[in-house]
Amino acid sequence: MMMRRKNEGRSEAPNYDIENQHNPLETSMSQELANLSPLPQLRCIYRVPERLRRGNENAYTPQVISIGPLHHGKEHLKAMEEFKKRYLADFLRRTQYMMMRRKNEGRSEAPNYDIENQHNPLETSMSQELANLSPLPQLRCIYRVPERLRRGNENAYTPQVISIGPLHHGKEHLKAMEEFKKRYLADFLRRTQVSLNDYINKIKDQEARLRSYYADSIEFDSDQLIRIVLVDAAFIIEFLLRKCFLEFRDENDYMFDKPWMKHDVSPDLQMLENQLPFFILEDLFDPDKLFPPASRKFSLIFVSFYSFKAAIYREGTKDDLDRIFVPGVEVKHFVDFMRILCQPMEPKPGGKLKSPTTPNMAELHQAGVKFNVGTSKSLFDIKFSSGVLEIPKLIVSDSTELVFRNLLAFEQCHCKNMNYLTNYVFLMKRLATSSKDVELLVEHGIVQNWIGENSGVSTLLNNLGSGLLVSNHYYATLCDELNIYCRTRRHKWMANLRQNYFNTPWSTVSVIAASVLLILTLIQTVCSVRSII
Repeated sequence: MMMRRKNEGRSEAPNYDIENQHNPLETSMSQELANLSPLPQLRCIYRVPERLRRGNENAYTPQVISIGPLHHGKEHLKAMEEFKKRYLADFLRRTQYMMMRRKNEGRSEAPNYDIENQHNPLETSMSQELANLSPLPQLRCIYRVPERLRRGNENAYTPQVISIGPLHHGKEHLKAMEEFKKRYLADFLRRTQVSLNDYINKIKDQEARLRSYYADSIEFDSDQLIRIVLVDAAFIIEFLLRKCFLEFRDENDYMFDKPWMKHDVSPDLQMLENQLPFFILEDLFDPDKLFPPASRKFSLIFVSFYSFKAAIYREGTKDDLDRIFVPGVEVKHFVDFMRILCQPMEPKPGGKLKSPTTPNMAELHQAGVKFNVGTSKSLFDIKFSSGVLEIPKLIVSDSTELVFRNLLAFEQCHCKNMNYLTNYVFLMKRLATSSKDVELLVEHGIVQNWIGENSGVSTLLNNLGSGLLVSNHYYATLCDELNIYCRTRRHKWMANLRQNYFNTPWSTVSVIAASVLLILTLIQTVCSVRSII
């Protein structure tokens, strides 16, 4: 086929002269060849070959943020686009490449970008996007769970029966509960004798604060959001009251007549993405209107405690409630409520680990460490002293994973310095690396295993620890002390002696008898030698 350049300045792509104009296939293929662009000489960013991807797809696919064009626009990465734009706005402010000004003194923190070149459509479009960014809510405490944590167990973070708040509202599999929620709202209005309009206005007055509690922008307009929040808040209050007090239940209760329903609703109320701000519930919870005049009045804190203490296996005591009423402690939502209840009784400063490893239970046992059940009510009060490791009792049940995962997600998203559960799981994951380790924990009463095989507990702890980031190690000193103790040979020798020769009364008697016999034999030998001499 004859080829020639159309002109001297054109790219390297050849122009194919089509000899036979009557052959459509030749025409099509020639055009395709003519349209080929030169291969880039500087190419150094590639898509990973399929034969490598098969080893671990997640190792090559971004999980949180897209950089460049190859993964841009993927659904699971869109959440970070707003944050990238915010960083662009900060970059422009920092470098002073774009003039900024306020349209008026009363406008929000969002800057107005002065567009220098009105004839550049891209600049105009991007400037408008940056100008439309709303300020990040300072009170945000209700988050979508990061993808790296969701991969562990999607169902632990996604409500299965009921939606609370705006994040999961309207999902098809949750719509069946909407009627029940409205019925509970009607009962709530009859019980309090407060008009629907009064409650609407209460929430409307707090709408700005309400929106600021959610890390993601709420897409619902004012009326839609108030409707969602009022229905859900009334449902929660009625549900908690009926759960705690039999006298609040009706003869034909829509939910408590069906045991499966109330047991399925409770886990959904413990999910981070399925929360309402606690202050909204407190605004609607008026003990004088909810409880009969002659009866004792209970606060929302009290009712919440007795509703959720079973989720974390806590005994109800006045000391636990007093911790929540400490000045400066504000309950943000139910997940935060459970986090506060779990905090150490006497918090200690964290530190840095000196060693990347910590001995597991079997290794500690071989080194002669003794294990005791801790008397503290907090899971996190783990102590090591004089060769004795004291760990508070942990009950592992079917609900443990869901509660722990959502508490961990909240700590990872919100808590900078008080990641107690994250550190606890990190430590327990190291202590219980196998079913043999869990067997020791169960044997000493530290773990109550309600899920079956001991290997299941070990697997659960390892899965919970996957994807967690720990910066300030709460148990750094304890881990260092365990490492030092296990490296001391004398401790291993003494442990070996106790475990192999003094592990039962009969073996102890046998060792003593053998020792006495050896001593008597030695004495007899000495006497015989002396008599000969």
